[in-house]
Amino acid sequence: MKTEQAQTKIADLRQQLDHHNYQYYILDAPEISDRQFDEMLRELQDLEAEYPQFADPLSPTQRVGGDITKEFPTVKHRYPMLSLSNTYSKEELEDYLKRIEKRLPEKMEFVCELKYDGAAIGIRYKNGQLVRAVTRGNGTEGDDITANVKTINTVPLTLRGEGYPDEFEIRGEIFMTLEGFARLNQSRVEEGLEPFANPRNSASGTLKMQDSSIVASRPLDSFLYYVLMDEPQSSNHYDAVLAAREWGFKIPAPEKGLMRKAQNIDEIFEFINHWDAHRHELPFEIDGVVIKVNNYQQQERLGATAKAPRWAIAYKYKAEAAETILEKVSYQVGRTGAITPVANLKPVSLAGTTVKRASLHNSDQIEKLDLREGDAVYVEKGGEIIPKVTGVNFEKRAPHAPPFQYIQNCPECDTPLKRAEGEALHYCPNASGCPPQITGRIEHFISRKAMDIEGMGPETVELFVKEGLIQNQADLYFLKKEDLLPLERLAEKSAQNIIDGIAASKSIPFERVLFALGIRYVGETVAKKLARHFENIEALQQASIEELSNVSEIGERIAESVYNYFKVPKNQAMVAQLQAAGLQFTAEKQEGGSDALAGLTVVISGKFEQFSRAELKELIEKHGGKNTGSVSKNTGLIVAGEGMGPSKRQKAEDLGVQIINEQEFAQMIASE
Repeated sequence: MKTEQAQTKIADLRQQLDHHNYQYYILDAPEISDRQFDEMLRELQDLEAEYPQFADPLSPTQRVGGDITKEFPTVKHRYPMLSLSNTYSKEELEDYLKRIEKRLPEKMEFVCELKYDGAAIGIRYKNGQLVRAVTRGNGTEGDDITANVKTINTVPLTLRGEGYPDEFEIRGEIFMTLEGFARLNQSRVEEGLEPFANPRNSASGTLKMQDSSIVASRPLDSFLYYVLMDEPQSSNHYDAVLAAREWGFKIPAPEKGLMRKAQNIDEIFEFINHWDAHRHELPFEIDGVVIKVNNYQQQERLGATAKAPRWAIAYKYKAEAAETILEKVSYQVGRTGAITPVANLKPVSLAGTTVKRASLHNSDQIEKLDLREGDAVYVEKGGEIIPKVTGVNFEKRAPHAPPFQYIQNCPECDTPLKRAEGEALHYCPNASGCPPQITGRIEHFISRKAMDIEGMGPETVELFVKEGLIQNQADLYFLKKEDLLPLERLAEKSAQNIIDGIAASKSIPFERVLFALGIRYVGETVAKKLARHFENIEALQQASIEELSNVSEIGERIAESVYNYFKVPKNQAMVAQLQAAGLQFTAEKQEGGSDALAGLTVVISGKFEQFSRAELKELIEKHGGKNTGSVSKNTGLIVAGEGMGPSKRQKAEDLGVQIINEQEFAQMIASE
């Protein structure tokens, strides 16, 4: 492909991807499948890597993240980012309205919005492009988290349409949906990690992570609902928000009842009472309603205190809790052998649903709460997959109730449990003989983000295991249609679809095959880094803990888990079977690559203008090099940008490591 053709193709793919991203995330009206979108994105990534001169920090490929931010610069807010005063009753809200009417004795219109339980953000746009995203911080200044916010699909990188100001700021909330939070926690439990406490803390913590590629993998969403500029284009808040929707922002849609105008206290409370009754039907958490004076001139005349605007206030809902009886504690076994205790409760009505089970997380949590079977316990809903027990009514405890004893053996296979030092969870070590672990690993293996085997689901896996057709992931590839036809619920067409889906999965790339193996602590991002670093399964299997730890952003715990996995004979045998079946265990050779950096271990340090850190890492791997995060005697080259650490530079000079800048790096790979 000629350079001019590549430039045109890149521009066309970016435009198409922006359009489809808008259709999917903002309008909820997708026009193509997820697979088609992923294929277009992969094509654009390949072209951008092959033609780095056309790099663009606002390209759709930047949503996958990759930049590492050691420190988030502090930025002063152009407009103070104040908090809201809170009110908790109709009487308090009436008092507030009387106070502002005394200051401004004229007719006022209000806008009612939901109070999203997430992390506040201010995003600045210039000439239609995202230039900076800043947290609330202390209201006067916050942290610059632009790289992380760029990964959120509902935040536009480039605005649509016409009529937007040359420069303005839009504010709103970054949050996690309840479904996304549940999936995230489920995957953490399966990988042997502690589940997160709630969606709000998860969203806030994710936004401050140093690795934007991990941020990109988290289910973050946004609502943007407050437009700020020196000379407003609208006379009121409501119209300004509707205009922002035309520019590509995800706003609280009035047609869905998420925002409405109100003329008086009765209309305000219609909105408050409606969402108090229906808030648990929402796919995200709210903790109240925000009431704002609509007219900008009236807002300005009402002004603000040092902490909060006088023209807006929050009405907070009471946290919903219930008291019931803890009848019994049962235990679930995950695919990694992690044991999760679950409270079985006397059914109780909570937040519009009947609750029978609640999360207990681990033995430490049970001990901390001093739980005993038969206790009267307090239960709350907090965005969990199931609700959680938050306390005990000790006044109702039966005399001489025996202390709770955590199980010592697996509830499924009776194997003695283990608990590693420093870890919260107990584990069943019987990986090859514990039924939930067997089915769990296979279910993970066939899932969409792993091998994506069409025609199969959890019920199919359980049926195949029960009938003795499969005992591990490799057995799938030796199934024949004749094996499936005698099974219930499987007609000839269904059986053929499964066989075809298994065959099609053989083309899945190495990094996803590695993720599919279900190695503890190896999620999508870690699998990608390991596959690209070691390039094939043989090199990965032979790697020492030290060599694994030297991979960029791979810690000792992950390194030990990977090392131990490949030292188990049964795992070695299964991988060999998968290789024999024809799965991909070698990283794809990227188009446009070379051997310019073959055999070199490369360190990236500092800030760059021509490339992002993610692009540099891609190019290093594409041209035969390996990325690592620290300078050692094995380092062959350092690509240094502005602000390279003096200690790192000194160590490199002491070891005689070659240091080049990004222009020299571009010349080095272009000369091949």
